Amino acid sequence: MDTITPKMLGKMIAAHPRSSLQDALLLLCLMMAALLLAIQYDLFYFIRDLSDSERRISLAEAIFLTLLLMVCISVFVIRRLSDQRTDIALRTAAEIELQELTSLVMQDPLTMLFNRRALLNALDDATKTPPANGTENALFLMDLNGFKSVNDVYGHAVGDQVLEVVGKRFQAAARPSDLVARIGGDEFAVLAYNVDCGSARQIGKRFEDSLTNRIRAGGHMHEISMAMGVVMIPGEASTTEEAIRNADLAMYRAKELGRALMVFEPEMEQKRRQIA
Repeated sequence: MDTITPKMLGKMIAAHPRSSLQDALLLLCLMMAALLLAIQYDLFYFIRDLSDSERRISLAEAIFLTLLLMVCISVFVIRRLSDQRTDIALRTAAEIELQELTSLVMQDPLTMLFNRRALLNALDDATKTPPANGTENALFLMDLNGFKSVNDVYGHAVGDQVLEVVGKRFQAAARPSDLVARIGGDEFAVLAYNVDCGSARQIGKRFEDSLTNRIRAGGHMHEISMAMGVVMIPGEASTTEEAIRNADLAMYRAKELGRALMVFEPEMEQKRRQIA
């Protein structure tokens, strides 16, 4: 039996007053019945017999009653421990279920990467608390080239297989500290922490190289590339909305120029305003 102190027992009784009262009454009745048996079954003269100086409980009866009392106390404590274990099991199950639900809310069901919600939460933290060691964070937005034709020619099931492979390759190319997400359709994003512009370009090159080899899906080989926009945080973006907008501008500039990677520059925002 687990070691238990009177204080712990008191807390368990307070946590389960109803069952504790039921057990106490049941055990009390059992003790009373045993005591009545020890006094020759004399129920009606129970009080008088107890006060009779000539009435004595034998040694065997005293031993029996002592053992019975110990059994009753043990049963009571065991029941309270059982209630406590049940509470712990229910609480643990609830915590596990909450963790699973939270994971589902933050996870893309196809690629098992983080989803858009998780990325936005991480971006909020990254913009509010930039690195204190002189480095920055970098947001990469990626849009796949050639993916639409896979869906059109081979169907969405094959397209999903391609996205799964792309997700695995991006995850393998990322650093352990990077957050890799699929934010919708054939768009992916990576939030890289504690980098400078030079190292951000190197990380982006790893993602570009991860798609060098064609992808086998649906019995065919598919050539997939990407256009990628990068924005430095907080240097070129101080809010989540600004980070996404500027990375998006750099990504579409990369598409226009037929390049794999473009780092955001203020001139891109000026050009967008002129067009708008």
